Amino acid sequence: MTDLAQPATRPENPRFSSGPCAKHPGWTLTELQDAPLGRSHRAAVGKAKLKAAIDRTKALLGVPDDYRVGIVPASDTGAYEMAMWTMLGARPVTMLAWESFGKGWVTDAVKQLNLDATVVEADYGDLPDLAAVDCDTDVCFTWNGTTSGVRVPNGDWIADDRAGLTLCDATSAAFAMALPWDKLDVTTFSWQKVLGGEGAHGILILSPRAVERLETYTPPWPLPKIFRLTKGGKLIDGIFEGATINTPSMLCVEDYLAALDWAEASGLDQLIARATQSAAAIWEFCDARDWIDNLATDPATRSTTSVCLKFTEDLPDGFAKRVAKRLEAEGVALDVASYRDAPAGLRIWCGSTVEPSDVEALLPWIEWAYQAERAA
Repeated sequence: MTDLAQPATRPENPRFSSGPCAKHPGWTLTELQDAPLGRSHRAAVGKAKLKAAIDRTKALLGVPDDYRVGIVPASDTGAYEMAMWTMLGARPVTMLAWESFGKGWVTDAVKQLNLDATVVEADYGDLPDLAAVDCDTDVCFTWNGTTSGVRVPNGDWIADDRAGLTLCDATSAAFAMALPWDKLDVTTFSWQKVLGGEGAHGILILSPRAVERLETYTPPWPLPKIFRLTKGGKLIDGIFEGATINTPSMLCVEDYLAALDWAEASGLDQLIARATQSAAAIWEFCDARDWIDNLATDPATRSTTSVCLKFTEDLPDGFAKRVAKRLEAEGVALDVASYRDAPAGLRIWCGSTVEPSDVEALLPWIEWAYQAERAA
């Protein structure tokens, strides 16, 4: 039985994928017509585009003047692993994990780099006890758990006088959540997330303390070429001036510049507000119903970008995936099934490029799909 009355309104844009994410409102291919295709990224025009992307990222995010921002290969994964491979091992390290990607960084540290790390984990929906973290160790963590919908509420737990470095994977937080730069020594993200850029490129942001680590510490393991950030004991400045380590896609760079045009017109506060508004609509929807809830157990830790939901009843295996398939079949929500390693449920991307009105239009459809699947 699937003849339940359908909602009258549909989202104008059904793209709620958590990565690659929805393009910014008004995006068209014509925005890419100035891309210097077929030109070397080391030519003046290519360097200028890359330098503009770096400078405008730094300005929009409010990154301090003495921090360095660079474009690196392999999306957020490449940026974060570059930081781990080049900086960890100088002092004890604490690995924090409460979702899939954080657990991946634990694997890198323990099984690949063979570090004797302190590993602090929490189940999906929860955070570890951040107050107990020893910030005299290097600390690796995700700001926002993309696959769990749980975020760090603030940076108050990070000591100002810490001896260690903080390495923060901020890929689904940057541009949609306030980041306390004085608490973060290494920050990474991909522009394919909150600004909806095309994939494969990462952003690496280094504090002066991180630069000092790079210039005074040589790890005991071999470093692939694309991980090398220093030469002769000095930071390779060109990486942070537009001379990327390997060849970037100038089409993707142009797309990111177009996203920055839109983001700058909005301003960082408005980008954050858009994500918060969309997420709040989902929270209110869940609070009014007893069959669906936020995966995050503490409201203070709920993500405003990757909003992860669970069905509260004892339902058959595959129920959540079938709900997601109904939504996709109706063309109202694409790619909203939970991440493969996460508890069964839905994951709705509410990053800044998503229109809050589309999220609001989606919610009655979630109820329709749930009821239809229950009745099937």
